[in-house]
Amino acid sequence: MPTAPAPPVPSGVLTRTAGLGLALCGVPAFADSPATGLVPVANLSAGDTAWMLVATALVLMMTVPGTALFYAGMVRKKNVLSMLMQSFSIAALVTLLWWAIGYSLALTPGTPFIGGLDRALFHGLTFDKASGLISVSPLAPTIPETVEAMFQLTFAIVTAALICGAFAERMKFSAMVVFMTLWSLLVYVPVAHWVWEPGGWLAGRGVLDYAGGTVVHINAGVAGLAGALVMGKRTGYGRFSMAPHNLVLTVIGTGLLWVGWFGFNAGSAGAADGRAGLAMLTTQLGAAAAALAWTATEWATKRKPSVLGIASGAVAGLVAITPASGFVGPGAAVFIGLVAGVVCFWGATALKHALGYDDSLDAFGVHGLGGIAGALLTGPLADPAIGGTAGSLAAQALGVGVTVVYGFTVSFVLFKLLDLTLGLRVSEDEEREGLDVALHGESIE
Repeated sequence: MPTAPAPPVPSGVLTRTAGLGLALCGVPAFADSPATGLVPVANLSAGDTAWMLVATALVLMMTVPGTALFYAGMVRKKNVLSMLMQSFSIAALVTLLWWAIGYSLALTPGTPFIGGLDRALFHGLTFDKASGLISVSPLAPTIPETVEAMFQLTFAIVTAALICGAFAERMKFSAMVVFMTLWSLLVYVPVAHWVWEPGGWLAGRGVLDYAGGTVVHINAGVAGLAGALVMGKRTGYGRFSMAPHNLVLTVIGTGLLWVGWFGFNAGSAGAADGRAGLAMLTTQLGAAAAALAWTATEWATKRKPSVLGIASGAVAGLVAITPASGFVGPGAAVFIGLVAGVVCFWGATALKHALGYDDSLDAFGVHGLGGIAGALLTGPLADPAIGGTAGSLAAQALGVGVTVVYGFTVSFVLFKLLDLTLGLRVSEDEEREGLDVALHGESIE
């Protein structure tokens, strides 16, 4: 049954992050927004809806083809198609999981730990032309809920795809599919609810994450680290050259990620407003600063600045500015980017070599450490005039700690269980032959 018509909500006033900020300032979050349900189409903003449609397409582009090309260029020629296959299959798999139950459990009211089932199978995401009523989410009350659900889906897709960089060139495709199914439901969904749904328990403790520092990047990074530890090193790692097959593909993928990230961060405003504009600006500044910081650090320590280095640095900056992009000003964005460039360079080189794990494409080194740095810095650098709330380093540390411990533990257990049942790795002969031929019967000539 349709809910009573609600008054129009000013464009961009209440989003998943703005609502949290208001609550922290003593104003009940979403007090004036419509509950999840049907409202008059006239309540919607055409400008907000148009922007969010574009932002959604940009974020989907970050996975296919952005992440697919970014990773495909860094593996050896015999594994290029397997990397592309992983990104595309994850896009399809997570889409159906999100439709079936993921969206409802992650981003609808329920308990502080998990959402309800009202939106399972996208039940209630409707537009009734005859009555002029349409469903909206309180997280984005000026756009159709179909757009909000689709926008949030693209985040779930790219998060899962990022994990693949850690176990590249050695995991069975069948095991990857099962792992991503379980991980999306058991890790991504609950963490997204804790942080982004206003009733989530981390949101209630003041954890700020504008667009995915904890939910996306730390989550993916620690899952990747767990996978790398359980599976062990690639055959010949440290003894034979495993140089990237085609850095041109990686640079193209980086460019697609950089542009797509404007949808990722600026789209998280949920509206075409001033905060979206600020998030776009801080995103550009953070990426640029980190790209140069990584390059300068590499130049100073290894005597030559590399193409792979500047591309990795740009991604590191995009990762680190993500949780802060709607809470900080331009100067803070530059600072976050500079820190991320140095920290992630260290993580992808010295730390990895010192600890001896084979994070093939530095999923943890870039996304895990970049997400941690950005999430922590969001606390002291958040500007109340921008986000409506002051940040707290203690709250951010709580969010980081919980995400690291929960995400790593559950991921490690999942990898172990799959290793004992399906088996995680291809055989040594298949690994030497290459996953393209061994798993998919195809090759690049």
